[in-house]
Amino acid sequence: MKLSKFMSACGLGLIATSALQAASKRPNVLFILNDDQAPETLKIYGNKVCDTPNLDKLAEEGVVFTEAHHMGAYVGAVCTPSRTMIMSGRTVWHLPIKGAHHGGKGKKSKKKGNSQAKATVSPILAPKDLPSHTLGAVFNKAGYDTMRTCKKGNSYAAANSQFTIVKDKVCRAGNEQQGSKWHGDNVMEFLENRDQNGSDKPFFIYYGFSHPHDPRNGTDEMLKKYGAKNKYNPGDQVLEKTPKVPVNWLPEHPFHHGHPGLRDEVNVQGVKKNRDVNTVRNETGRDYACIENIDTQIGRVLKKLEEMGELDNTYIFFTADHGISVGRHGLMGKQNLYEHSWKVPYIVKGPGIEAGKRVKGNIYLLDTLRTICDLTGVEVPESCEGKSFKPVLEGKQETVRDVMYGVYCGGTKPGMRSVKKGDWKLIKYDVMNGQVRETQLFNLKENPNELIKAHQAPDVIAATGNKPKPNQVNLAKDPKYAKKLKEMEALLLDQMIKNDDPYRLWDQPAK
Repeated sequence: MKLSKFMSACGLGLIATSALQAASKRPNVLFILNDDQAPETLKIYGNKVCDTPNLDKLAEEGVVFTEAHHMGAYVGAVCTPSRTMIMSGRTVWHLPIKGAHHGGKGKKSKKKGNSQAKATVSPILAPKDLPSHTLGAVFNKAGYDTMRTCKKGNSYAAANSQFTIVKDKVCRAGNEQQGSKWHGDNVMEFLENRDQNGSDKPFFIYYGFSHPHDPRNGTDEMLKKYGAKNKYNPGDQVLEKTPKVPVNWLPEHPFHHGHPGLRDEVNVQGVKKNRDVNTVRNETGRDYACIENIDTQIGRVLKKLEEMGELDNTYIFFTADHGISVGRHGLMGKQNLYEHSWKVPYIVKGPGIEAGKRVKGNIYLLDTLRTICDLTGVEVPESCEGKSFKPVLEGKQETVRDVMYGVYCGGTKPGMRSVKKGDWKLIKYDVMNGQVRETQLFNLKENPNELIKAHQAPDVIAATGNKPKPNQVNLAKDPKYAKKLKEMEALLLDQMIKNDDPYRLWDQPAK
């Protein structure tokens, strides 16, 4: 008797066939993206107030990255280049830009005091057919069912449209029809249709939300929980249960951030230019209300995947397009390079990934495309410049790069630049046509919240409940760290050159 007939006769044929199919089945992908979320809003990054049980569980079953960043932005809408980098795997100065294209003619600054800040352009451009090499198109070609739901606008429209099913809409209301549940309902509908139709194709779901980006309109239930109001007027009293101000809160930033009239700093609903304790506490409560609601929507989808028997065969990515200030350092937006705005939360769970690990990673959002392709065996497009962090997920290495480079160039030029290596971080500001030129040097091991001299003011200490240590300041002007400052300055210039940064700062050699 042949082996197959013998197994069938013993009732083992079906079991063997099922096992073979499970082993050969291609993995699914669920990519979850929040809008404007700092890592420190999650318990896995030290938050003690905001409840996110589903993300906590995801972290327990997967890998948490403690050093994940977006590379930067050349416009005030930081989400636009960030999301374009996610979709394409391109670095910040190699992206397609609407209007002022990197491929256009560069212009020198007319300000005499800033002649080295040339607006020359990158010689390397994104290919014209780049949309056909982005996430949706790549996984369509690989035979996946692809669907996307996310906010509409401030993104990479040509890439977004590549998904087979697209359900995009801005949903920032505090109700089910125009809030985060709308995005959740679209994913649930997609999964339920697959379940009913019995599709055997793998799927790629881009599960994006419009929150916690402002206006942070929470549901009545969540607002009550966090003691916050959607319609808040400065001067209103806040409840005892309203979250306290963050440890690095300031009533104002010590110098101009370099982007006059920036919406995020002057026109956020319920905030405007106010940075007083009560305003920031209320806005933090609204932020948490939106985040917990998102967590609930994520939980619905994870439960459905488990019911379908697909959860264990799905790579799940959770992140945000960038961080956000919400009162930290006296700022409200994401147009800065402090850790709370430059870093992003990043969690990965899936087949073969060891549970409960925390790693540095030193990853950019632009590494996402190559990594997902690497994990699923899908061909990586040649235009992709990101690095795969699959070896980090497998425990073979701790990081994919030693140095992190960041840029904000959305306001006055050349803007801000940052570089980080090990415990050390440098931020430089060359803004307001040369009127603001500042350098900050931080030891993040000793000063993880990037506290500066202003945080030592008695009224700030009274508000935050945190008394900084003497060395928790900007170290750039401390003679003891002159050698380290020089080293970091050289490292920054090296990164600017390697990443085709079209500008130079006031104290750097001209291009």
